[in-house]
Amino acid sequence: MTSSMIEIEKLTKRYGTTEALKSLSFQVPKGQVVGFLGPNGAGKSTTMRILAGYALPTSGTAKVGGIDVTVDPVAARRRIGYLPENNPLYEEMMVLDFLGFIAEARQIPAAQRKERIRSAIERCGLQPAFNKDIGQLSKGFRQRVGLAQAILHEPDLLILDEPTSGLDPNQIVEIRSLIKQLGQEKTVILSTHILSEVQSTCSRVLIINDGALVADDSPEHLVSDGAGGSVSVIVTSRTGTPLDPQLTAAILRQVPGVSQVEPSEAEGSDSLGFRLRYSNEDPRRALFEAAVKNDLVLLEVKRTQASLEDTFRKLTTAEKRAA
Repeated sequence: MTSSMIEIEKLTKRYGTTEALKSLSFQVPKGQVVGFLGPNGAGKSTTMRILAGYALPTSGTAKVGGIDVTVDPVAARRRIGYLPENNPLYEEMMVLDFLGFIAEARQIPAAQRKERIRSAIERCGLQPAFNKDIGQLSKGFRQRVGLAQAILHEPDLLILDEPTSGLDPNQIVEIRSLIKQLGQEKTVILSTHILSEVQSTCSRVLIINDGALVADDSPEHLVSDGAGGSVSVIVTSRTGTPLDPQLTAAILRQVPGVSQVEPSEAEGSDSLGFRLRYSNEDPRRALFEAAVKNDLVLLEVKRTQASLEDTFRKLTTAEKRAA
């Protein structure tokens, strides 16, 4: 039996002359929580819709638990819990009745439905709302209902498309916590524009752009190896003579690893401030050596590592420029 929960091989999807997916390939092992990132129109939702059986690929294969979603879509859907971005719900129904309807549609045996519904309500924190109409609920509770219907049949894979879209900060924290709990039990693929959400919940990040995979790594490695970061420095002269801003900036540009030097705030008239950007290698050791060599005193050195947002922007904009 396959150890991969998701297997996508050379997946291509065309809408007329538009190629939404371009020979996309990746695998997700069982038990992994994956952040699926990309700018608008990159192909994230198309990929998720194909996995969930709501769209057909033009070519290539998509498998869930070893089952080809186009060959046996019913069997594949039994393995999947899907929460689409718009989270369609019957607002006139009570939460309890809606989950009962979903349990019947999912063909959960009648003897198990009551326990499955109780478990989903408890795990999704719906106790205060289970006897209310869905139309009366806040957006946060509606998302909880969407998650409850997605896990009701105990799927092996959860596909979550923008699960915190439109929520306020408190609701985002609540749903994020719930997703982390579900990730301890199931394989999860999560699409979101909130990159801090990926860093806090996912062990792996896939980034696609223009229908193609441009990055596949852990959040930590993407941050450390992707966009580098910056070092803020305040310098003064060891001899007490005034520093020339252009000459000092030229010295800092020669430091190995530094890719850009920008003026920044200083501490007084006898000091200069700069922000040094770097791509890969941390330049601080070389910076100290350059300061000694050029009779500079470093009054302050502060490194800011690149964020996942920096890496995301670098990867997606670089791909667009290359295209």
